[in-house]
Amino acid sequence: VQLQASGGGLVQAGGSLRLSCAASGRTFSSYAMGWFRQAPGKERELVATITWNGHSTDYTDSVKGRFTISRDNAKNTVYLQMNNLKPEDTAVYYCAARRGSTSSRPHAYDYWGQGTQVTVSS
Repeated sequence: VQLQASGGGLVQAGGSLRLSCAASGRTFSSYAMGWFRQAPGKERELVATITWNGHSTDYTDSVKGRFTISRDNAKNTVYLQMNNLKPEDTAVYYCAARRGSTSSRPHAYDYWGQGTQVTVSS
């Protein structure tokens, strides 16, 4: 499966962005999906995950209550709605896919999008 992330940009603190990740292939609905981010000089970290059917989601503590992950299997797309953005959310955001259950470990994912830059100004 090929992934294409989009929707990043420059936003002021307190603003919102919605990231999209479009997947190719007819088996998208069989993949668990994750959003990860990587800030300069830091390791890639989990942001959110969603199961293949969208019934279960998980978030890193720093984004709980502000970010929402969702998916539309009919459109082969996963989303990350980001509200009340903070300067510490600045990073390159990546979507990733893996068969089976979700995982918090980046190395557990088999497919990655190219990343989209999110910059939050104070």
